[in-house]
Amino acid sequence: MHKIHNPFVSIALLSLLLGFSVACSRHRGDDEMTKDIQDKVAADPETKDSQVSVAAKDGKVTLSGQVKTPAAQQKIEKIAREEPGAASVYDQTSIQAEAPAMANAPPPPVEKPKPQPFVVTAGTVLTVRVGTALSSKTSQTGSGFPATVAQSVSVRGMRAIPAGSAATGTVVAAKTKGKIKGEGELNLALTSITVRGRTYSIQTRVLENTVKGKGKRTAATTGGGAAGGALIGGLAGGGKGAGIGALVGAGAGFVGGALTGNKQIEIPAESALSFELSAPLTLQPLPE
Repeated sequence: MHKIHNPFVSIALLSLLLGFSVACSRHRGDDEMTKDIQDKVAADPETKDSQVSVAAKDGKVTLSGQVKTPAAQQKIEKIAREEPGAASVYDQTSIQAEAPAMANAPPPPVEKPKPQPFVVTAGTVLTVRVGTALSSKTSQTGSGFPATVAQSVSVRGMRAIPAGSAATGTVVAAKTKGKIKGEGELNLALTSITVRGRTYSIQTRVLENTVKGKGKRTAATTGGGAAGGALIGGLAGGGKGAGIGALVGAGAGFVGGALTGNKQIEIPAESALSFELSAPLTLQPLPE
């Protein structure tokens, strides 16, 4: 049997084998290049925390994924460009946005409870010192008079109404006692109070003070015979309204004339009188 020797067939077969060999060699080179770049990125302290994928084809290297910093991005691209056999580098990586450091974040501020207003209940007694003299003879019905809180009033263990707070009152009724018969009358009430610069309207029971007949009166008195000028007596008008203040000191409390003769009801300036709230009073909370 004769062998056919065709030079053209031999050349074609040789070319095919060489092409296959080059293709295999090139494929192995791309894989090795990819692995080498990935290993270098993982070993570098500046880029090891990056989440980057490397792909190589025919010497063309493509980078994708996320890096933490611009410096890390530049370093990875440099590693790829310096890789032997890399013809070109396409950097498609992006810089990862920093998540808020929740673990190290300070705790949210604790909201302070809002201060609550003070409610001074009905029945609370306000003791005040009148700022002017009052009299059943000279005072006019409807006229006002100034006063100052003599004793602090506390609510929830705090001073809701400090001593020294200004107050105002009104003469509800004033009537001169007659020489032979007829009663003298001087009825008072508080109408407002000023606490920490804010004025509030208030309602109190009327403090009724009368002189009936000869030498009889329904108001308590203090005078020279009382020990230390302290209050003696009880409620004015037999239980109507609040009692006269019981602050110790000469001239304190309700001071009247003699119990006989044509004397009027007289309340000197700085006398201490006590009024009972007939309706609750709501005050603004203390400033923070």
